[in-house]
Amino acid sequence: MVDFYRFSIFENYHKCLHAVSTKSLSEPCLFSLALHTGEDKKSIINNRKKLSLALSSNHLHFVVANQTHSDHIYIVKKVETKGWSDISNAIDNCDALITDEKGVVLTVLTADCVPILLYDIQREVVSVVHAGWRGTKTNIISKTVKKMIDIYDSNPKDIIAGIAPSIGRCCYEVDEDVAKHFFDIPQAFEKKKDKFMLDLPYINKMQLLNVGLLEQHIEMSGICTSCEVGKFFSYRKEQGCSGRFMSMICLN
Repeated sequence: MVDFYRFSIFENYHKCLHAVSTKSLSEPCLFSLALHTGEDKKSIINNRKKLSLALSSNHLHFVVANQTHSDHIYIVKKVETKGWSDISNAIDNCDALITDEKGVVLTVLTADCVPILLYDIQREVVSVVHAGWRGTKTNIISKTVKKMIDIYDSNPKDIIAGIAPSIGRCCYEVDEDVAKHFFDIPQAFEKKKDKFMLDLPYINKMQLLNVGLLEQHIEMSGICTSCEVGKFFSYRKEQGCSGRFMSMICLN
C-alpha cells in the first residue's frame, strides 16, 4: 500500500498537489524510488508507477534531476517527463527545480538530506529543493526563491514552504570542517565534545526567513529520518542504504 506524508499548509490550496513518499514493507525495495542507487530497475519503475497512480488519477509528467549537492537550479519550461523511466534523460547536475507549467511533478530524492517544497500561491509557481550540508552552505534555498522572484516576479510573502522529513540535530553528528560553515547562525548546532549536532532543517528555515518568507508560511515536518527509519530511508542510520524516498509538488 502506498502511503504519503503531507503538509497541512499545502492542503488549503487545491491548485497545488504535493506528497512525500514513505517506506512500505510490502513493496519491492521497501518502496524505494531511486534509479541511481543500484536497485533492480524494473522494481523501481514499478514502484514509480504505483506512486503515480496513488498520487492522482490524472496523467502527470514527472521530472527527476541528477542531484549532485550543487546550487544549480533548472527551470522546467515544457510539459514533459524527464528521468522517470530512465536515468539517462534526467535533468543533469541539478538540485532545485522550478516551474509554472501545469501537470508537471517536480521531484527530489533523499535519505537524510533536506527536501523542501515551495509554492507561490499568487503567481502559481512551484519548486523542489535538495539541500544537503553542501547545498545548505551555498544557500541553495535562498537562491531558488530569488530565481522565482527574478523569473516569475514572485513575492516571498506569497510563497509557502514545507521542509520535509530529514535528519535532525538529534542524530546529525558532524566534524568542525562541516559545522564551521554555519558558525554565524545562532542555534544552528549543539556542541558535543569535539563534535557538532547540526540542524539542517532549522538552518534552511532561517535562510527562507532571511530571503523574505513569512514564518507562518513555513511548515516543518519535525520528523528525523534517522529516528523514524521505519518510515523513511536514512543513509546514516542504515549505514549506506540504497533506498530513497521522494518529495513531490505539482500544479493541477
